[in-house]
Amino acid sequence: MQQRIDEILSGPRPLPLSGLSLPAPLRIAVLAPHPDDFDAIGVTMRMLHTAGHHIDVAVLTSGTSGVEDGYNGVTTDTEKAAMREAEQRASCTFFGLTAERLSFLRLWQRDDDAADDERLRDYLRARVPQLAFMPHGNDSNRTHRRVYETFKTIVQAERLPVWAFLNRDAKTIGMRTDAYTGFDEEAARWKAELLRFHGSQQTRNLNARKQGFDERVLCLNRGCAAGAGAPFPYAEAFELQRLP
Repeated sequence: MQQRIDEILSGPRPLPLSGLSLPAPLRIAVLAPHPDDFDAIGVTMRMLHTAGHHIDVAVLTSGTSGVEDGYNGVTTDTEKAAMREAEQRASCTFFGLTAERLSFLRLWQRDDDAADDERLRDYLRARVPQLAFMPHGNDSNRTHRRVYETFKTIVQAERLPVWAFLNRDAKTIGMRTDAYTGFDEEAARWKAELLRFHGSQQTRNLNARKQGFDERVLCLNRGCAAGAGAPFPYAEAFELQRLP
């Protein structure tokens, strides 16, 4: 696997992930800072899932600030967290991910952050992923930054050999594009349906940005395809880092 991924970094970039022959099954961990971050790279995840790789998804925080007060009658943080987790379960069921592969860690909601970091450490120790997917650390979203920084600290301390696939997000400030997953209109329709399971985010984006969550993500994917020179109308873009 090391040699195959090194092919991306040793030649002209970016390269399509679909052209990289990865030995299956690999252990893959998706560290989603919020519910819906898994779905933002749904086409890549579907490609890897179909190829027979083992995917575990950890949603690290509840993302309650992303739910409008009164949406579907919810007002408290507890109600909002339950709603967002239900949305994620529904999207993962649609995706085809079994329930035991989805975990909600609910980190960084109390003052004892060190204990929460230990829970993420335990999660990674138990799974020993060979690939880890998460948003890029150079991001305006504080939780996105924290996930990357905490992950990096843990794998370096534990000496866990892993390739990090850091995806471009709407709030990414800047990153190098090493690889991409290109996709067509049919896959875009599937991805839009996946994203719309997050109804709280669809409504919030429509109200705040006059653009649905589905269209916002696909607009980003159009830009990724153009930036990568991909022969597809859409792409999910990644920077690769070898850790520790």
